[in-house]
Amino acid sequence: MNDTSIPGQARTTETPTAGAGATEWVRPRVLLRRMRSKCATDQPIWKWTLPAWAGVLPSGRSYNTCPSAGVCRDMCYARAGTFMIPSTLRAHQRNLQYVMDEPEAWEAQMIKELQHPRFRPGEFVAHVRVHEAGDWFSDGYLRAWLRIMRTAPDVVFYNYTKEVERVERLVRPDPPANFHWRYSYGGTQDELIEPHHDHADVFPDEASLDAAGYTSQAPSDLLAAYGPRELGIPANNLPAQRKKQGGRTFRALQRAANAKATSRRYPRRGPSPRRPESG
Repeated sequence: MNDTSIPGQARTTETPTAGAGATEWVRPRVLLRRMRSKCATDQPIWKWTLPAWAGVLPSGRSYNTCPSAGVCRDMCYARAGTFMIPSTLRAHQRNLQYVMDEPEAWEAQMIKELQHPRFRPGEFVAHVRVHEAGDWFSDGYLRAWLRIMRTAPDVVFYNYTKEVERVERLVRPDPPANFHWRYSYGGTQDELIEPHHDHADVFPDEASLDAAGYTSQAPSDLLAAYGPRELGIPANNLPAQRKKQGGRTFRALQRAANAKATSRRYPRRGPSPRRPESG
C-alpha cells in the first residue's frame, strides 16, 4: 500500500525518549469501536476515527488529517469536549500512527477484524462509520479503505468528507457497492460540491435547517448513509463553537471566508488620482 503517509513526513516508529518518560508505541488491539446509537431502531454501528485536523504526535511529528478543512476547523466538535481527554486523544493518535508507520499491518488487521461474526449478516446489518474525526488525508489511505470495503461486502460503510476532489477522482468512477459518502460544507473544496451530490451542512439550530428545506440528521446517524440529498446537522452544544458560528451555516461562513481571502489577494483598486490641469 502506497502513499498513506502525510506528504513530507517520514515513516518512523515511535521509540522511548531518554528522560522524557515516553513509552514504546504499541499497536491498537481493537480498531473498530461500537457507537452509541441515537435511535433505538438503528442497525449496529461501529466507528473508526483519527485525531481531528492538525496536531503533534507524542514523538514530536506533526500531522494534518483534514487537509481540506476550512471554517469547520474552528468549530469542530472533535477538537473539544471528550475528544480532548488525554486518553481519548492518545487512542486516536495511536490509530493515525498505525496507519502512517505500518500501513500494510493496519490494513491486514482491519480486514481480519471485519471477518468477526458480529459483522456477518444476521438480524441486523452492521455499519461502519469511517472517521468520527479526520478525513481522507492521502490517496493511498483512501485506496486502502476501498480495498478493505470490498473484502466485507455485507458491511455498510459510510462517511462525511470534505475531500471532494479526491473522492470524485478515486471513488466516483467505481465505488464499492457497500460504501455511501456525503460531502460536508465548511471546507476549502466547497465549490466542487455539485447540486446533485449528497451533502450536509451545519446549521445554527433545527429551526434554521427546517426553514432551508433540509432534513435533520439528529434522529439517526445512519441518515448520513441513507438520508436525502440535503442533510442538515444542528450545531453542537459547545458554547465557544456556537458563538463562533453565530447565526450562519458552515456553507455561508466558508463563502464569506473565501470572499475575504480573494479580496486580500486581489484588492480592489480605486480610480487613479486626477492630474492637475496645466496652465
